[in-house]
Amino acid sequence: MPAPSDAFAHQPVLADSVLAGFAALEPLLAQRGGGVLIDCTLGGGGHSALLLEAHPSLRLIGLDQDATARTAAAERLAPFGDRVQIVATNFAAYGPAEPAVAVLADLGVSSPQLDVAERGFSFRQDGPLDMRMNPQAGATAAELLEQLEEGELADLIYAYGEERLSRRIARRIKQHLQEQGPFRGTAELAYAIAGCYPPKARHGRIHPATRSFQALRIAVNDELGVLDRLLASAPDWLVSGGLFGVISFHSLEDRRVKTAFVSDERLQRVTRKPETATEAEQHSNPRSRSAKWRLARRR
Repeated sequence: MPAPSDAFAHQPVLADSVLAGFAALEPLLAQRGGGVLIDCTLGGGGHSALLLEAHPSLRLIGLDQDATARTAAAERLAPFGDRVQIVATNFAAYGPAEPAVAVLADLGVSSPQLDVAERGFSFRQDGPLDMRMNPQAGATAAELLEQLEEGELADLIYAYGEERLSRRIARRIKQHLQEQGPFRGTAELAYAIAGCYPPKARHGRIHPATRSFQALRIAVNDELGVLDRLLASAPDWLVSGGLFGVISFHSLEDRRVKTAFVSDERLQRVTRKPETATEAEQHSNPRSRSAKWRLARRR
């Protein structure tokens, strides 16, 4: 398994859009003599490092429930000294002690988490069926598959993965569990899901198990629930004129962010349409293809 600093050494997605959007903080920082950025999904600290470098009067409170991520971020952000505070928490459980000038959330699973087979997020490398962003808390994906009835599992895969073959997949999974016992890992589960597709549909650009794995990961980590809580609470963390930026990676997240930014009377949209990765970034980092950046300002 890679060392923490190596595992989280990656290029932050949509970095140019984040820097450009948060450039508008400078007048507010000058007026207030500095201010706090709350990075709700600190990861390896990539976005935060760029923003701390760009805004010398900015201080950081970085939140992450993943111990490996916090270790890597502490190493990467060490040059910024006491401007950085790292907190071990899920952002849905957080409440700041002082108002912030900016809140940033980069949703979903980071590339390093996907790339470490032991975390069980990916079917491209065989690993245990875990998928927990906090490996010390909550039920694993394997436990979830055992607990859910076939109909509940089908509904989950359809709702969170937007998978049209959800009922066939749920039936195959529960049949395997009944006849052969628990899946030995992510590869075996992915193989079972792929078998639910017609042969010609098993070798497209998107692996047949992608949507089902997304659904399980969302359910294991209650990702939409914690996002809803963040969208409800984060505007109250901000000073007037403060900025709230979110990077999402699938339509279920982006729709929630768009709705909140349009309907929340505390917020004013800055980005009318989501910003996406350039062709160059998509080529260098394929996982940026689905990323969308939205920005709002506290009224």
